[in-house]
Amino acid sequence: MDLSNLPAILTPDLGLLFWMLLAFLVVFFVLAKKGFPAIVNMVEERKAYIDESLKKAHEANEKLANIQAESEKILLEARERQSQIVKEAQATRDNMIAQAEVKAREESARIIAEAKAQIETEKKNAIADIRQQVAVLSVGIAEKILRQKLSDDKSQMAYVDKLLDDVSSDAK
Repeated sequence: MDLSNLPAILTPDLGLLFWMLLAFLVVFFVLAKKGFPAIVNMVEERKAYIDESLKKAHEANEKLANIQAESEKILLEARERQSQIVKEAQATRDNMIAQAEVKAREESARIIAEAKAQIETEKKNAIADIRQQVAVLSVGIAEKILRQKLSDDKSQMAYVDKLLDDVSSDAK
């Protein structure tokens, strides 16, 4: 390639290169003193912000995991409590059934005892009634028999004496 055919504007001369290099070095020096530290500082701040955000996100994940573990623990405790309440309710139910059975037995025993007492009372009353009826019948029969046998005064007196003797011998 031949550079001699290129126009003069495209080929830099040595003075222009020097000034361009000097301008570049001045701009680079100013940027190195003022710009790069500001850019690096902003990048460091951004990095610190991102690191802090990541740290907070990690802490939030840990808290979320702790909350989930705690909620599972609470749920487990609630299930245990529910189981305990069900067991207590079953025990209470069984106790109530047992008490009801005992009361029913006691009540049936009381009713049976009352019925036996009532039957005994009615039996005694019936026996007393029968005895009274037998006594009335016996007296009636005895009266009829005695009227026939003791038709005269002499036989009546003899019978009264005999009865008095029997009563006095029983009293001794």
